[in-house]
Amino acid sequence: MHTAGLAHEQLSGSMVIVEPDGAAFLDGPDTDNALASLPALFVSHTPSRFADVVVPPTDLDALHEAFERTPLAAMTLVLLLRGGESRTTEQGLMVESLAYSMLQGGPEFAAWRRAHRTGNRLAEIGPAVQIETAVDTITLTLSRPHVHNAFSRRMRDELNEALITTLADAEARPVLLRGSGSSFCSGGDLDEFGSFASNAEAHLVRLTRSPARLMATLASRVSVHLHGACMGAGIELPAYAHRIVAAPDAVISLPEIGLGLVPGAGGTVSIPRRIGRQRTAWLGLTGLRIDASTALDWGLVDEVVA
Repeated sequence: MHTAGLAHEQLSGSMVIVEPDGAAFLDGPDTDNALASLPALFVSHTPSRFADVVVPPTDLDALHEAFERTPLAAMTLVLLLRGGESRTTEQGLMVESLAYSMLQGGPEFAAWRRAHRTGNRLAEIGPAVQIETAVDTITLTLSRPHVHNAFSRRMRDELNEALITTLADAEARPVLLRGSGSSFCSGGDLDEFGSFASNAEAHLVRLTRSPARLMATLASRVSVHLHGACMGAGIELPAYAHRIVAAPDAVISLPEIGLGLVPGAGGTVSIPRRIGRQRTAWLGLTGLRIDASTALDWGLVDEVVA
């Protein structure tokens, strides 16, 4: 076992490479509590239940880059995922939102905002989420195709209301969630990032208007059709559904690390339940994209259909 180097400051975390002969240390009976809050990313090249990420040596550069560029966000994500298996959905969403709000007040997100000035768009006409109710199904369509269905506050609120209505459906009809245009959902609307008056207010809004909570409640009734860009919220929310069908052109990623943030739409709860925390950590730390075929192999989607 050796440390690959500290990232800026020791409290921001270090990356520890676990060699094959050291993997037994991580799997020892007394390491659960000892490792839970240790500020280091444990990377193993061989399967180990205590490793944060299991990757071949050729994939280390992307992980190293994340710890060099945004060490606070990277370490926060690692610690979030470590404790996730013991949390309920409600607990997981609460902790994720607190972590997200904390990072919004941090230097890494501030640096991203300085480098990426946001603009104001013209008012949009028409619903951000369309609802179609048929005899045997309810279809919810994300409808901001001109911006690849970027997940704006308005879209969040309209989806939340649509899911509340669906939850109250006396016939408990199946629900189909899809996106219009060339993408399912390209993630959060960058023009709105950090625009709340306070991080405390943003935290409370996430808790009280959470589509993730409703998606989890409705999971057995919901199926999702993915296509094109499925990034950030565009995979975090679908991962709650009992069935996900992806088109061959679907591209999936968790890009929040590049903003100095962690997934904030419920992904630290939903995605590990499908693919485990180690692959979730790889997606979240590297920000790299995977295609529909890889997502199918991992269990992140259930079927690929042209």
